[in-house]
Amino acid sequence: MQNASYLIGRQPILDRNEEIVAYELLFRSAGSRNTAEVDDATQATASVIINALSGFGLEKILGSHRGFINMELDLLMGDSLGLLPRDRVVLELLETLAVTPQLVERCRALREEGYQLALDDHEYDPAYEELYGIVDIVKVDLLQTPPPKLAGMVERFRPYPVKLLAEKVETREEYRLCRELGFEYFQGFYFAKPSVMEKKRIDESGATLLKLMDLLIKDAELEVIERTFRQSPVLTYKLLLLVNSVSLGLRGKIQNIRHAVAILGRRQLMRWAQLALFVSDTNGGPEHPLVEFAAVRAAFMEQVACRHPGLKDNRDAGEQAFLTGILSLLGSIFDIPLDEILANLSLSEAVKDALTTRSGALGDLLGLSEQLEQLDSRLGAEWLEEIGLTPEDVLQAQVKAYGWRDGML
Repeated sequence: MQNASYLIGRQPILDRNEEIVAYELLFRSAGSRNTAEVDDATQATASVIINALSGFGLEKILGSHRGFINMELDLLMGDSLGLLPRDRVVLELLETLAVTPQLVERCRALREEGYQLALDDHEYDPAYEELYGIVDIVKVDLLQTPPPKLAGMVERFRPYPVKLLAEKVETREEYRLCRELGFEYFQGFYFAKPSVMEKKRIDESGATLLKLMDLLIKDAELEVIERTFRQSPVLTYKLLLLVNSVSLGLRGKIQNIRHAVAILGRRQLMRWAQLALFVSDTNGGPEHPLVEFAAVRAAFMEQVACRHPGLKDNRDAGEQAFLTGILSLLGSIFDIPLDEILANLSLSEAVKDALTTRSGALGDLLGLSEQLEQLDSRLGAEWLEEIGLTPEDVLQAQVKAYGWRDGML
């Protein structure tokens, strides 16, 4: 077990404004697919927390947000929790933990030390009454407690000073119901998968963004780029809103496109144009989970491209990988055929092949990113070896991608 490698899964937790306030961190083995080697879950979790979090730093993985971390009994009762900063984590008590006087006393002590506690995958049970007065958050699994039973569940929790988090939210209707019932936080594939996000077909500003991306790919003259922006005031506002959100150490805000290009350079301007496609007119902040999803996938692919043996000697590999990650999401988000999007862009054959057939080195990276995003999957070291990567390559790329995403803010 001590030689196993691990990867980090990260799923956003949103508030009632649909803005990200925390992430649940899920640690996944990148060892052999032979599950017979599974040994000690507590040892594995403790090892990952110590090595991954203290090695890379929580700020790179979480940015300014808190991290929810699952707690096995031995880890919860042990001294190694002292390694976790109390103001950055929420300790999730797994549903498998038996309520004992020792557990209640330990939770009370942790709360007094300043840690926040949550009950994971929970249904109301009188046996937990003492814990309901201690924990901060109760996570209600919508698969275990379907919508018809939610109102009764919420009523039972009203006497206690807990906030409710709805997890496994998969539809807009479920989100709206939970919000109306008073849930404070929300988590699930509805927010984390672009295929189920509410989004209109590409409007006029979106079409102009695609045109702008094509001009930047072709390295067009600045005057041509500025003329494109003048055709769409909405696009200009949308892009400058994103650019102004970047921490660049500037004394003043970026005022116009010429200034933006001069400060950012064409490469960064290209990235903001790509990410602007994911910002809706009604929910356009960079904390929207759709921007989060696109930014992390694209940045991860860029980071891991320099480690792929088939790409590391290609000076444009990182930029191509980033673009591939962005474009891979547009078809499902805007509900239009990917071919229609690709027809309007001057892309290399490598990018096109990756997007349409998942072939080539860029296709490998796209497949890898998609697999990592399926939080319940187990990534095999053998498959990584086939494409010339190690679990350490992937973990380092993940951490840098998370850090880059937070840097946008």
